Amino acid sequence: MFPIPAILIAALPAVATAQAGPFQDLAALERRLAIALGADIGQPGGPAAPIDRRMKLAACPAPVAIEPPFAGAVVLRCAEIGWRVRVPLLAGGAQMQQAAMASAPRPARADPVIRRGDPVEIRAGQPGFSVSSQMIADQDGAPGERIRVRAGAKSRPIIVEVVDIGLVRVPGI
Repeated sequence: MFPIPAILIAALPAVATAQAGPFQDLAALERRLAIALGADIGQPGGPAAPIDRRMKLAACPAPVAIEPPFAGAVVLRCAEIGWRVRVPLLAGGAQMQQAAMASAPRPARADPVIRRGDPVEIRAGQPGFSVSSQMIADQDGAPGERIRVRAGAKSRPIIVEVVDIGLVRVPGI
C-alpha cells in the first residue's frame, strides 16, 4: 500500500550498520579469539566472559593482534591506534592455547630507533602545556617500546615510551 514505510523498514539494518562503522566489531573479535584459542566463551581455555559491549573501541585499520596467554589472560592489541583489551581466560586447556597461539602470526619486531647511550628528549604534558628535558637512554628501543632513561650517570632511571628517533614520552602523562 505505502511503499515509503516498506523502504524505510528495509533501510533500518543499513542505518544500524553505518552507525556502528567507526567502532571495532566486538562480536567478530570474540569469534576470532575463540578460533585462536580453540575454545569458546565459558569453556576451559577460552574467554571467561564475553567482551564488554559497553566499550566503544575505534575500528582498527589492521588485523588485531592476539598476544599469547599470560597470567590467565590474553591481550587483544591494535598497535596502529594504540588500544588494547585484556580478556581473562578460564583455567584449563593450556595445551590448546599454546598450540593455537603458536600458529598465530606474530608482528615483526621493529628496528630500534634509540640506542643505549643516545641523547633523547623526554616530553610530558597535557593539552595546553608541555614539559621537556634532555636525558640519556639506558637501553635500545623501537617505537612503542618502554625503555629506561636517566638524567645523569648517578640519577635514578625513568621508564618512558619510545615515540620516534631521539624522542620519548612519559606514559600516562
